Amino acid sequence: MRNIQEDTRRYQKWLSKQTAMVVKDLRKKKEKMSQHPFPFFRGTFYRWVQLWTQLSDDFSDAPAVRCVGDLHLENFGTWRDAEGRLVWGVNDFDEAYRLPYVFDLVRLLASMILARQAKLITLEPVVACKQILSGYRESFADGGKPFVLAENNSELLEMAMKSLANPIKFWQKVEEEKNHKESAQITAARKHASRILKQSLPTPGPVAKILPRVAGIGSLGRPRFVAISEWNGGKVAREAKALVSSACIWSSGIKPPPESLYETIVDRAVRMPDPFLRIHKGWIVRRIAPDCVRIEAGGFQNGVNEPLLLNAMGWETANIHLGTRKSRPAVSDHLKTLQEDALLAIATRMVEATVRDWEDFSGKVYKNARASCIG
Repeated sequence: MRNIQEDTRRYQKWLSKQTAMVVKDLRKKKEKMSQHPFPFFRGTFYRWVQLWTQLSDDFSDAPAVRCVGDLHLENFGTWRDAEGRLVWGVNDFDEAYRLPYVFDLVRLLASMILARQAKLITLEPVVACKQILSGYRESFADGGKPFVLAENNSELLEMAMKSLANPIKFWQKVEEEKNHKESAQITAARKHASRILKQSLPTPGPVAKILPRVAGIGSLGRPRFVAISEWNGGKVAREAKALVSSACIWSSGIKPPPESLYETIVDRAVRMPDPFLRIHKGWIVRRIAPDCVRIEAGGFQNGVNEPLLLNAMGWETANIHLGTRKSRPAVSDHLKTLQEDALLAIATRMVEATVRDWEDFSGKVYKNARASCIG
């Protein structure tokens, strides 16, 4: 297998054929990834896919479903449904692809191990594995259920409320990005995104301010813009992020890249939809607001019930997989023989390989004992 530097160059070259690339954001992405294996893991899904083909033979018989792909602890957040209720669940499907269902479970567990090594979470991997798999099994057996944060999910609601942004600080952060000199490709992308964003805002309203947006790690480098407007006494905003094919397509060498599964996986999952989320002419458009945020791993601390949270993440993962209806019987059968220690063993191997890649990428030595994967 090629080294991480070569894979990164090849992947970025492939990506640049699908969308314009924001050079300054790519530099920022590299800086973040060099800090610790956890952000490196988040920013290198394309490498994870390559490692999976080398290290996952134990699960070669696992049934395939439409997977999230880039599933990790920080790929969960909140939004409002059509009734205005707060909903929690997976909030990023950029890398959605048809994969063995255990792919998402292993990646979620691996993210937990790396977040623990970064001291963002305290739960031991053995316990985390048990909670994730237990939640997944329960959800799959029950046919799933969305997480509406109301009378039936009060503890999860309390956790989510601690992560919701302060409105003043939220809007300050959104508006701190300034327009800089950009390439002709990015300017063209901005014009296209601006038309879509303005159409998605409430009307009538004043002219929206269009700004670049820098968020996340995995998608850093792709065009991303936000439209902000004052409307009936407060600010409203919509974000547009360039939609590209999953890195699984790049890894498989499929040409030309097929359409993204983003819309399909969202529409068919057991889910309370975000009424503002839509795919339009190559852009992912959604509402952003202080109550519509990604929950960061650092926010899991301060007394958060980590076992309950990991169990909920396992349940929500099943909510997504249940959308592949034809695979339900096969997944149910496979789950009967799936062992926690097998899941943890592959997650541990994947973490070890990720740490080695990070050392190669950053030129640093990771001092945490790799044996800490076991807890």
